[in-house]
Amino acid sequence: MHAITRRTLFAGAGATALAATTTATARAARPAPEPTPFSVGSNRPSFVPPHGSVDSHIHIFEPERFPYPSPTATPPPRATVADYRLLQARLGTEKAVIVTPSNYATDNRCTLDAIAQIGQHHARGIAVVAGSVSDAELQQLHAGGIRGIRFNLTRPGGAGAELIRPLAARVADLGWHVQIHMTAEGILENLQLLEDLPVDLVIDHMGRIPGAVGTSHPTYTAILGLVEQGHTWVKVSGVYHESVSGPPLYEDRSAIGRAFVNAAPERVVWGSDWPHPTASRGEVPMPNDADMLSLLKYWAPNHGVIHRVLVDNPNTLYGFTTGRHGAR
Repeated sequence: MHAITRRTLFAGAGATALAATTTATARAARPAPEPTPFSVGSNRPSFVPPHGSVDSHIHIFEPERFPYPSPTATPPPRATVADYRLLQARLGTEKAVIVTPSNYATDNRCTLDAIAQIGQHHARGIAVVAGSVSDAELQQLHAGGIRGIRFNLTRPGGAGAELIRPLAARVADLGWHVQIHMTAEGILENLQLLEDLPVDLVIDHMGRIPGAVGTSHPTYTAILGLVEQGHTWVKVSGVYHESVSGPPLYEDRSAIGRAFVNAAPERVVWGSDWPHPTASRGEVPMPNDADMLSLLKYWAPNHGVIHRVLVDNPNTLYGFTTGRHGAR
């Protein structure tokens, strides 16, 4: 793995001269972006994302309209659809997948409202549900644009691991998938629960594999084993999680992202993780979303793979253009 440098990343290492010229011309034609809440910097990505690009992992927080079910010591700040549209304009992405955050527990109203504001041609959602959710409630969520259920086992508030298989069976007929957010150790501990699910499996934030260990961590091999079974996807998102080297390049975690993109380009989607709740809590520095998207140009061997990661794969997984609501 070659070290990333600012020159190779932001000059577009591996790009042809023609592609670089075309990208620079297209970027120059766009006006300067407005300041974006919850994202440092004011630059654009080092490449123009292809038409129809999807940001596959964001959260919306509107506590005034949709109060959090339980108070927390450090509640996330208000982050609205209007705020996110500023990030879309800066990045050049067109579609988004809104994930219900743990602060809302199993209350998906804010996510459904955000999908409705954006419209289902350009937005999908991932819900958090309880084991007691009714079939009628699942149908309502589906009609509202939900295409999967999430289990966040890094923080309290959502469904536990014991509900993964029962709820996966409940949503299989809807064509949904199961999305998990676990630590690297948690994935290993729950590996048997994740194998042979009746739905697709999506792994958040590159499995939270520690950057200090990288692809030598057993979780990397375990995830690739799940991918090889044909029903698992990896979000190359949250590169700042578990990074020791830190911004702006996150060399350690970036190496993991590149490894996943090269090992399974047909099973990878990209997400910003905006508005970066861990950064809002002061756990990590607030990242630069344009720089994080620029990393994809370094990870991918060519523009075809970038198109696959940003357009083809999320269209298939979330049913944006194919009419499918999952890939089985």
